[in-house]
Amino acid sequence: MAIRTIIMGAAGRDFHNFNVFFRDNSDYQVVAFTATQIPNIEGRRYPAELAGSLYPEGIPIYPESELTDLIRTLKADQVVFAYSDVSHEYVMHKASEVLAAGADFRLMGVKGTQLKSSKPVVSVCAVRTGSGKSQTTRRVSKILINLGFKVAAIRHPMPYGDLVKQAVQRFADYSDLDKHQCTIEEREEYEPHLDNGVIVYAGVDYERILRQAEQEVDIILWDGGNNDFPFYQDDLAIVVADPHRPGHEVRYHPGETNVRRADVFVINKVDTASPDAVIAVRESLSALNPQATIIEGASPLFVDRPEEIRGKRVLVIEDGPTLTHGEMAYGAGWVAARRFGAAEIVDPRPFAVGSIAATYQKYTTTGPILPAMGYGEEQMRDLEQTINQSDVDLVISATPIDLNRVIKIRKPMQRVRYELQEIGQPTLEDILKARFVK
Repeated sequence: MAIRTIIMGAAGRDFHNFNVFFRDNSDYQVVAFTATQIPNIEGRRYPAELAGSLYPEGIPIYPESELTDLIRTLKADQVVFAYSDVSHEYVMHKASEVLAAGADFRLMGVKGTQLKSSKPVVSVCAVRTGSGKSQTTRRVSKILINLGFKVAAIRHPMPYGDLVKQAVQRFADYSDLDKHQCTIEEREEYEPHLDNGVIVYAGVDYERILRQAEQEVDIILWDGGNNDFPFYQDDLAIVVADPHRPGHEVRYHPGETNVRRADVFVINKVDTASPDAVIAVRESLSALNPQATIIEGASPLFVDRPEEIRGKRVLVIEDGPTLTHGEMAYGAGWVAARRFGAAEIVDPRPFAVGSIAATYQKYTTTGPILPAMGYGEEQMRDLEQTINQSDVDLVISATPIDLNRVIKIRKPMQRVRYELQEIGQPTLEDILKARFVK
């Protein structure tokens, strides 16, 4: 009898685990996916075109809130937990729910889920969302290009639309972002790579993605999402830690997995964190993985016209996932507002509408900052309305993209940019040269 399986996910790791391990495996029957974290991704089916010959009708995707009933009605034998950036306590609460309903609870590791590339792979992952993984990835890509390598960034999945159309996505310029109808969250990850001349791949089927990317580059750069571990076997594992959240490196899943398998740690944001917190994170990382090299880095802020911030009442917009399941109450925009003399950081919650108001209700740790949520057209319109009806003099946007490309902001705006700068020795360039330059 095939083992009846439910996969808990968020339209990313869950689909990958299915494709790599379960899709053509007659020892298992995947009877459902459940979905959470991301708005409006349940109620779909994992399509038959991607599900393989064992699933001619595809696989239904239900809200995770129905999990207990699904275990019973679908007679599930096991439940596979397959999403990221949640506390260890949260994972065990889910395990208890599953066990009480009568099924086994399973976590899948690297052996059963990672693919082997014919090209070298450098992975950049993190201990939490919002640690500074994106600017670290950009820094690594620039170094590799300067060393003479052609690089493609393969981004952890964010397939929130038509899964068949999104099976393999290649982004070489901004027109590809429009062609694939990218959300704000996708643009935040892809646009900075495109600005640096780096091709980006993403999608649903990561073996097909890998095989296509291998044909045009020398080195694969795995650009991780949340705090998940890589889909590919890596030749160098770089993991970013955040001293603004000391202790999180040992309390979140699967961030601790990244810590224990890292070759290199980048402790980011040491310029804005307390020295005691930096030391605490350094000691914690060393205790878990004493063989890994530790680099300290800063994320200095760049604002085109910082003098325009002084004395203004401002609305601060930050990267959405950093504030929501990343649990940060502020980010680079808040730091810039304080540093450059804003008179007041105005709380956007009284102006929030629709799905933006619902986001504040769901993620109560989000402070008086606006998360740049844009999972689809409706939420983008809610974000636009929230911004435009806010009673402020100026908008400070710390998302990696120009929001005016996707919504119409009818207020003066200053953008905040940030890049990684290593402090001291060794540098990422030293490590990459030693590993890949013969």
